[in-house]
Amino acid sequence: MAIMSSLISESPLVFSAQLAATIGLEEAIMLQALHNIALIQGEKPCRINVAALARKLPFWQTHDLQRVCKSLADKGIISINSPPLTQTDTLVFGFTCDEEFSPAIKPVTYEVRDNRQAGANRISAQWQPDATVLTQLRQHHNIPDTFSRQQVPAFVTYWRDRGDIAHSWSAKFLEHVVHQWQRQRSDLAFLQAAPEANNINGQWRPNPDAVEILQRNGINPAFIEDAIPEFVLYWEERGEATTTWNSKFIQHVKRQWARYTSTMQNDTEPRRIPVNWQPSDDVFDILRMAMIDADFARSLVPEFVLYWKETNQLYSSWNTKFLQHVKYCWANKHLRLQNEGQQNAAGANPAGTGSFISKHTDRSWREGL
Repeated sequence: MAIMSSLISESPLVFSAQLAATIGLEEAIMLQALHNIALIQGEKPCRINVAALARKLPFWQTHDLQRVCKSLADKGIISINSPPLTQTDTLVFGFTCDEEFSPAIKPVTYEVRDNRQAGANRISAQWQPDATVLTQLRQHHNIPDTFSRQQVPAFVTYWRDRGDIAHSWSAKFLEHVVHQWQRQRSDLAFLQAAPEANNINGQWRPNPDAVEILQRNGINPAFIEDAIPEFVLYWEERGEATTTWNSKFIQHVKRQWARYTSTMQNDTEPRRIPVNWQPSDDVFDILRMAMIDADFARSLVPEFVLYWKETNQLYSSWNTKFLQHVKYCWANKHLRLQNEGQQNAAGANPAGTGSFISKHTDRSWREGL
């Protein structure tokens, strides 16, 4: 017993096991330490020298102290009114509950918080993940920054559409990206290469698994349908044979959707089309991603403006209308030429082409824009 007693030469830091299970072990330890400091000081806000905090928790470096404190702040448990601990010598903090908090007695008080409590807010249209989140995704989950950033537009659009409020959008984003990364790896493994390389043709369709993967990523089914003709035409003209058309299509649509949602999410005010209207540069970026010739798109502008000027209708996104109009015309032009020989030989009208185009350019889901 003498040996054991010599190992425990100071008062232990006691924390709630239930709280640790609720908010995390490191967070529970830090919260108990901050709570003890607050009890001693008896004033608001609480202050402690970073070096003094490091002495109380000698098993953590300064960057660890910053990481755990930020985690508590992200969870809405504490508020921090000082710079990051790596950039200051004093931590200024407070608890985000009006009544005094005792971790050992009420560990769930800070975890079970409804959306009406202070500190929660709606996500902004310009929200971006901070460097700490990207670093955590990269170092702890091996997720590239490029992949993480690609998830931002769909993440922001989804939560803005829901109108929910949250204490930490960074925490929600981290969970979302990890889930998407794991699902993509599973999906790509599921969509492994076909037994033999083959050329794409006008009858090609993504298999149901590929479509389901895209829809699970929040991509509108009509948007997926719109992307099929341009994808088929581009690769058919290249004459390339591969075993992974479905995987190629998934990546193609994901890139377009990310740019599309990022570009269009702030274009929400219904208005008539101006006489001198021109599509934005972002539209041409999306068309380039869709492998559609920019000069072809520009040639359609006068007719597009004239038509909608005469209809005198109001829409919130003329860029969206134009983007889908160009996709339709591009598919129509190429598929008509492609099927012309077959139609002449059969002595039939171009019903097959029209059917294919209508099937793959259903834009009714955007009529409310």
